[in-house]
Amino acid sequence: MAILIRTRDVPPEELRDAWRTVVCDTLGPLDFRSDPDIPLQGEIAAGQLGPVNVGRVETSTPHSVYRTPGLIRRDSPELYRVALAMSGHACLLQDGRTARLGPGEFTLYDFTRPYELAYDSGVQLAVFSFPREMLALPGDLVDRLTAVPVRTDTGTGALTGPLLRRVALDMDGYQPASAARLSAVVMNLITTAVAEHAGQAGSLPAESRENALLMRVHAFIEQHLGDCDLAPGPVAAANYISVRYLYRLFEAQGTTVAAWIRHRRLERCRADLADPALGSATVSAVAARWGLPDSAHFNRLFKRTYGLPPAEYRRAFLTPGS
Repeated sequence: MAILIRTRDVPPEELRDAWRTVVCDTLGPLDFRSDPDIPLQGEIAAGQLGPVNVGRVETSTPHSVYRTPGLIRRDSPELYRVALAMSGHACLLQDGRTARLGPGEFTLYDFTRPYELAYDSGVQLAVFSFPREMLALPGDLVDRLTAVPVRTDTGTGALTGPLLRRVALDMDGYQPASAARLSAVVMNLITTAVAEHAGQAGSLPAESRENALLMRVHAFIEQHLGDCDLAPGPVAAANYISVRYLYRLFEAQGTTVAAWIRHRRLERCRADLADPALGSATVSAVAARWGLPDSAHFNRLFKRTYGLPPAEYRRAFLTPGS
């Protein structure tokens, strides 16, 4: 993620003009207002997640950015945006509604219509911008959902908020191919979370519903990899679907539930074996931690998958000069 402006790097006499330029020309067309007697502090960064633009604003100075009818006439790309409060509080006003966001909460807004995004104290905000057609919801439904806080304590919203935060923090770590795939995950979860919040999940295209469900299943599996009893039955029950339907979801991905669980366990083990901080843990302890307590079985699986026994794999990563 490229740093567009960091206030400590700009001479004080140039700071407001420089901040306005970044806001207006890079994140806009927008304008901003703030109290000239309060020093402007913070930074703005931006990155690309496939077709999704990701911005991050961190500031301790109360101010607001806004979009007027005049700015819209000047340039009006067909975009929706999602604003996530990573820390602090923000307030989004559009279409006569006000979304007051606390940490972890997000809302949707339309870049083709006037709005104001305000911070009255220190805040870290992530903003995701994407072409309107990427949100697989009817336009009239979206019109009723702008500047409405999306719940993140239940349902798909509980997955979406933390994922958006993680993406905004980890942008520099994604390879282009991974970023493109992750953008599809992000958009599926945003679409489903917004639709669920509106009580309109049934209006989603079947593909979007299934992709969002698969993401929830993946998240459940990830959280329970250390459980030796993790199997299709409990996974299906926890996600309120039949085992048969669970199998169908994974068949569409060219794999099986069991194969996916095994793959994710092995990947977690591989990461731990290459982590110097876990060098004192035995290979068997690492395997057992991720639901593979049978050492002989684990050794065979690991060698077949990665080409080396786990102990040799660890030495190759942790031995200096190897």
